[in-house]
Amino acid sequence: MQLAEQKKKNNIIEYLLFMYQMEDLMRSCNLNINAVVARFIEPHVQDQKLVDDYKRWYGHIIDDLKSFNREKHGHVSEIYEIQMELFYLHNSLITVTPNEEYVALYAETQPFINEFRDKTPMQFNDIDLCIHALYMKLLLKMQGKDISETTENAFDKMKNLLVQLAKAYHKMKSGDVAFHLN
Repeated sequence: MQLAEQKKKNNIIEYLLFMYQMEDLMRSCNLNINAVVARFIEPHVQDQKLVDDYKRWYGHIIDDLKSFNREKHGHVSEIYEIQMELFYLHNSLITVTPNEEYVALYAETQPFINEFRDKTPMQFNDIDLCIHALYMKLLLKMQGKDISETTENAFDKMKNLLVQLAKAYHKMKSGDVAFHLN
């Protein structure tokens, strides 16, 4: 899907959040590609070639989720790979090739990460926790629920950390080995 590839190329965090939505969308259709096509593709797409492309793309998500018994929760394999890369990069920016700006931003965000960790049963590393927090914010917004100023501030801190991490990720992926100097 072109939108997904564009997000993946330009902003890896947006891509992850988009994919979380797609996984939930597939689950809302009980991982049934025919239900996905009937509910979300055919009503909006007239070109049969595009319908087939979407069906194939969504089908890959469904197949991956089923293959790894992730029907109820969890992510497609690619998402776990990207999250691991982000976590390794995060650790590198803090310890291996310290980036002072990133280290300071992480220190500023750490109390919010810890507070979120205390309120959730999820066992994630700090980066996965921030990504899941932003996804939870997205879900709250979609449900029309209010978010307190304090919680909004915590989300903003996590978002700012992820923005910096995403920039470093894209530099790393583009082969800019001096990403830690920027």
